Amino acid sequence: MNKFLILFIFCLFQQQAEAKKLYKYKDEQGKWYFSDTPPKTKQPVEIRQLKAAAKRHIWLKKTGDEQQPEYFVINKFQGPVEIEVILSKKQNVYSTPELPNRFIVQPGQSDTLFQIAGINEFKSWRYTLQYSYTIGSPLAIHDSHATYFLPFAKGSKYPVSQAFGGEFSHNDRQNQYAVDIVMPVDTPIYAARAGVVMEVDNDFYKSGAKKAYKSRANSIRILHADGSMAIYAHLALEKAQAYPGLKVSAGQLIGYSGNTGFSSGPHLHFAVQLNKGMELVSVPFKFMGTDGLAKEPVAGSLLVN
Repeated sequence: MNKFLILFIFCLFQQQAEAKKLYKYKDEQGKWYFSDTPPKTKQPVEIRQLKAAAKRHIWLKKTGDEQQPEYFVINKFQGPVEIEVILSKKQNVYSTPELPNRFIVQPGQSDTLFQIAGINEFKSWRYTLQYSYTIGSPLAIHDSHATYFLPFAKGSKYPVSQAFGGEFSHNDRQNQYAVDIVMPVDTPIYAARAGVVMEVDNDFYKSGAKKAYKSRANSIRILHADGSMAIYAHLALEKAQAYPGLKVSAGQLIGYSGNTGFSSGPHLHFAVQLNKGMELVSVPFKFMGTDGLAKEPVAGSLLVN
C-alpha cells in the first residue's frame, strides 16, 4: 500500500475487497436456489468465489456553513495516516490554514483540518480539492535494535528465495528491504513483533506475475510501538486469525501463508515499513536466530526456528 491520489471530494477509498461467495444448490424437488449466505441444506452445494466489492477506509467530509465549509477526515485504519490536501482551480477563495498542507490523522474522526471561505463575499467562488494519503505517521522512527522473531513455528525451517534488494520484486523503496520465505500454502504465520493490527486484507483469491496483481495480495499490517509497520503478504484466502484493532504479542498466530497477489509461487513476503514524505519505505531488520543472534536474511539461506 502506498500513496493514493484523489481528485474529487467524498470519493476517497482504498481499493480493497470484501469476500463474496455464491451458493448454488437444488432442493429435493430439483428446483435451483442461489444464495450469498451458506444455505441450511443436506443437498450438495456448489460454491463459487465472486469478485469482491470495494470498501472504504478514508473519507474527507464537509461540515459547517455553506459560506465557510470546514473539512475533517474519517480514518478507519487502526493507526495513523498522513493526508495531503491541495486547493486547485480556485476562484475567489482562500483556506485556513493555507493549502497545500499535510495532516496526520489518527484512527476515527479528526478535528477540523481546514476551512474554505470566499475572499469577496459579493462575488461567486469555486474550487477543487485534490488530496492523497499514505498509511503511517511521518514522525515514526524505527528502532533499529528491535527484535524480530521468525514468523513461523518453532521446529520449522524454510528457505529464503529473495532478500534485500532482490531483482524480481524488491527493487523499489517500498520493498527494498523485504524478504520472501518459501513455504507451503496454509503454513501458520506468527507475529514477528508485538503491535496492533492496523489493517487486514483477507479476500483476494487470484495470483500471478501480472502487474495487475501487485495490490491484490491478502495481507496483515501490524503497527509497532515505534510507529513502524510490519507487512505480512500473500496470505491465504479468508484465513486471517487477526482483525483491525487487535493487540498481538510476538509469536501470536495471525494467519496462514498463501499464494495471492503478485506471486510466482507460495511464499510469505515480510517487510518493515515507514511513511517517509508521503511514501512507504522499507527499512532493514534482523531476525532472531536459534543461537540468540539477530541476523539479516540472505537469499538462498535457510531460516531455522
